[in-house]
Amino acid sequence: MIKAEVKNLSFNYGTTSDHKSVRPVQVLNQINLPIHENKVTALIGPSGCGKTTLLRCFNRMHDVYGAVQYSGQIVLNPSGYDILSKQVDPLEVRMKVGMVFQKPNPFPKTIYENVAYGLSIRGVKKKSFLDDKVEDSLKKAGLWKEVKDRLHKSSAALSGGQQQRLCIARALATEPELLLLDEPTSALDPISTAHIEELLVELKKNVTILMVTHNLHQAGRSSDYTAFMYLGNLIEFGESSQVFTNPKNEQTENYITGRFG
Repeated sequence: MIKAEVKNLSFNYGTTSDHKSVRPVQVLNQINLPIHENKVTALIGPSGCGKTTLLRCFNRMHDVYGAVQYSGQIVLNPSGYDILSKQVDPLEVRMKVGMVFQKPNPFPKTIYENVAYGLSIRGVKKKSFLDDKVEDSLKKAGLWKEVKDRLHKSSAALSGGQQQRLCIARALATEPELLLLDEPTSALDPISTAHIEELLVELKKNVTILMVTHNLHQAGRSSDYTAFMYLGNLIEFGESSQVFTNPKNEQTENYITGRFG
């Protein structure tokens, strides 16, 4: 099943001024992309190609910067919910679509409060429900055994890898339909990176994942589908095994083999 569909998506932000004209900067050009349910889809491509811009369209993160313009749709199935509709509240979108950033960013709160945060701002107050949800989310993030005896201690005491898994648990607690990962291991050591990659195999049983990564080995190991982007365009999309072993586009092949330039 296709969990989400990007349909003819273009994205502009800000303005560029050369003292003669003022015009929007187009970053994404007519993107069409299926996101398969309970699979990991990786976005790859050189810096500045639009990967993170596309990822952040899925939870309307760009809206916080003001002058932006979307055209096209991102539709969640089976509800037909259009994330980019002007009638949709971006805050509501962010409850349906969780996000984990490049650098671990736990809140300056306890481990428990971090995981329960999204539910708390929704108005959930029943302690037994919160307790169960915190435990379940930490288990899904592979962190429960390590922190179960210090839930009310500061999250700042955790290692970098543990903090990133805490951020994943926080994102999972609201039961998102999609989980966005923006280079989730780039700030981590090799052992923590391996933990996160192993975790992806378990996570996708419960949630659909869209991930940006510069690490081609990681994309090949951890994703089911891969999309290669260049200059705001989607160049190639397919099963990761096909994209990495038998790419259909010469640009894709050049990028994967290191001849890109």
